[in-house]
Amino acid sequence: MRAIKKTRLYIEHNPDSEAAKLLARLVLSLERETEFPVSDLYKLDFDRFKLALNLLDEWRLDRYYAGKGRLFDVSFQMHNMQPPEAGTSTNS
Repeated sequence: MRAIKKTRLYIEHNPDSEAAKLLARLVLSLERETEFPVSDLYKLDFDRFKLALNLLDEWRLDRYYAGKGRLFDVSFQMHNMQPPEAGTSTNS
């Protein structure tokens, strides 16, 4: 199971725990691209700390792939806006 899903399930099943609140703050900081004190992660027990690190790892990969998709989309749009070069076919 992916860390993103594990984190969601942990927060849903433990909404009153300090660890769930901290993980929720981490997720919101990642999504909003705001600062998050890394030292707060040390307040977590080992399993939650490991979950937070896995979440950060997956978040970074997902952002990379999302950025790659947007790059492809922009590149495709740019390609379609340019007139075909002389001597090339648009049906390739």
